[in-house]
Amino acid sequence: MGKQTIVLDTPTQSNNVLLHSCCAPCAGDVMQRMADAGISFTIFFYNPNIHPKKEYLLRKEENIRFAEQLGIPFIDADYDVQNWYERVKGLEWEPERGQRCTECFDMRFERTAQYAHEHGFDTFTSCLGISRWKNMEQINDCGIRAAARFPELTYWTFNWRKQGGANRMVELAKRERFYQQEYCGCSYSLRDANQWRDQQGRERIKIGVQYYGE
Repeated sequence: MGKQTIVLDTPTQSNNVLLHSCCAPCAGDVMQRMADAGISFTIFFYNPNIHPKKEYLLRKEENIRFAEQLGIPFIDADYDVQNWYERVKGLEWEPERGQRCTECFDMRFERTAQYAHEHGFDTFTSCLGISRWKNMEQINDCGIRAAARFPELTYWTFNWRKQGGANRMVELAKRERFYQQEYCGCSYSLRDANQWRDQQGRERIKIGVQYYGE
């Protein structure tokens, strides 16, 4: 996958973006496109939803590896998982893309917005929406709501699936042999994914064994 000219217009003039990342596969193409476009950006990794801790560390370490490869600063935020469980209490049986996901996005973006405010960023965005499993409108609403807490802050609602982004995401993941996640990340999505596999007669998810390109 050769380097290409990418035209990206950030919503502010500072050309300095805080990118919330959930994992290397989702972030990879976003990072590459922003780097190729000459945008100055920093990765903010805040994902206390990811379960179990082994899965969290695998996703984080892969993201760090690619950030170092591109020379991109990486902010490793807290794994305050108990706060996350408190945030989604009562929503344990919500479906994917339901209210539990909204609360999860809100929590992660609120922390991202707080960091952006405290460290001089006037724009933040997220790679979450590049996945076809996510609701882009839901994610953007959460980002806009988090940014509204600070008058100088803007959430960049760019659709990273555009211009073949979703396909390039997979191509880059295979090229870099990223760890391949088989569920969204939280304990409830793992539960539901395994329940579906049980119904299909398939083997349950194993943490840490699947990599793109294998």
